[in-house]
Amino acid sequence: MSKLLLSLITFLPLGGMVILLCIPGRFSAIHRAVAVVTTGLVFLLTLVLAARFDPSQITTASVYSAYDAATFVECAWIKSFHIYYRLGVDGLSVALIVLTGLLSFLATFTAFSITKQVKAFFALYLILVTGMMGVFTALDFFLFYVFWELMLLPMYFLIGIWGGENRAYAAIKFFIYTLLGSVLILLVILAYYVKMKSIGVPEYAFNIPELIARRPFAYPGGATLMQHLLFWCLFIGFAIKVPSFPFHTWLPDAHVEAPTAISVILAGVLLKMGGYGILRLNYPLLPEVAGTDSVMYFLAVLGLVNIIYGAFCALGQKDFKRLVAYSSISHMGYVILGIAVLNSEGVNGAIFQMFAHGISSAMMFMLVGVIYERAHHREIARFGGLGVQMPNYFALAIVGFFASLGLPAMVGFVGEVLVLLGSFDYSRAITACATLGMLLTAAYILWTMQRVFLGTPKPEHQGFPDCSAWELISLVPLAVCAIVFGILPGCVLEIYRTSSAVFLSYF
Repeated sequence: MSKLLLSLITFLPLGGMVILLCIPGRFSAIHRAVAVVTTGLVFLLTLVLAARFDPSQITTASVYSAYDAATFVECAWIKSFHIYYRLGVDGLSVALIVLTGLLSFLATFTAFSITKQVKAFFALYLILVTGMMGVFTALDFFLFYVFWELMLLPMYFLIGIWGGENRAYAAIKFFIYTLLGSVLILLVILAYYVKMKSIGVPEYAFNIPELIARRPFAYPGGATLMQHLLFWCLFIGFAIKVPSFPFHTWLPDAHVEAPTAISVILAGVLLKMGGYGILRLNYPLLPEVAGTDSVMYFLAVLGLVNIIYGAFCALGQKDFKRLVAYSSISHMGYVILGIAVLNSEGVNGAIFQMFAHGISSAMMFMLVGVIYERAHHREIARFGGLGVQMPNYFALAIVGFFASLGLPAMVGFVGEVLVLLGSFDYSRAITACATLGMLLTAAYILWTMQRVFLGTPKPEHQGFPDCSAWELISLVPLAVCAIVFGILPGCVLEIYRTSSAVFLSYF
């Protein structure tokens, strides 16, 4: 495998952006074509990465020690401060890189409805793709933070310029919440830098594999106050992105105001970065804190609160898009619960749930976007009978809704069941309460389907055209993934099985 593969996956979108910026603004069709070709090439490269990735190369000795040299890139960047351009992948990051490549490509077709400042939109969009890929490939703490921050500005402008009526409020709220999390993460980075200098190994101050192996703040007597401070700063920084209660309030506003393509990326990829950060950095760096009984129980309850609270909020929504946004909060609660219980079923379920939710939530937001383009509103009570008027759309909606519901043989089922199996070994009471979330999910999904697709067609919606070719291109692959990975979940589980075992070996 070429050592350039990870760099190409990460920075090819920036190359596409440069080409796009050289094309005059009046050629909107060419701007769209450049974005499609660029994201399409990135997606193909992620498939090459997945095909060549060998999970057996990851050993329990160290998640990075057995890397095939071709999947690992390292060179000095800011040498005087020991900051390196260091890229690498394991099973967890490979699965999320492929998901990011798929959704970035399909969301480009969804963005064809954008007609205002098309050149600027796709330029920012391609910067966003680079930031997302960089987060999943970076193995230098400083570089990770650069990519983490790189996502913030394009997302702010993509919501603030191309969003809905209250786009300015939603964009500022997103920015403030995310910046707060970033500041907390930066404080942790600075603490590790100072600590590694004080013990005489500044050359490893930003080296994530070395920091995990050395655990410089570890103390034989158990978790210290400093470790707790570092753990909770990291956790809050990542939990804001998940988003976890009570840091979730930015998400519904951002989703409602964002254009459909950005909602797809926001739900399908950006939320997963919170879970990824917890799995990649938060727990491995500070297992003494994460493994304590009180922290495990608190985080398990926090995951349960996310599941139940998000489902109840979704049940009470009148706006179609806001309903899907709150359902994301509920489904991501399973990720927190699965990680918190620290057993094989729970952790594997949490990782699969991130992948599955990326597919189902992206499809749900695309489905909402299709009817919004026709009706120019998202009020659920005003719809009805669309299943008769738009049969192709209805068929795809059935797949998307049932995948989100967690129907057996659909992609949403596997992760939730694995998390519940893991939590059952930890606490039967928490598991019993978590199953209520599944019932509430079925309630709001089925009720929404009844009000939107069944019944008598409304006169104001007569003549709605069925899905266009571009809409089918973006929706059909997700429908196929929702079914295939529901029936054959091992295709995904096999990729990260060894990496999840390494993660659990820290505790």
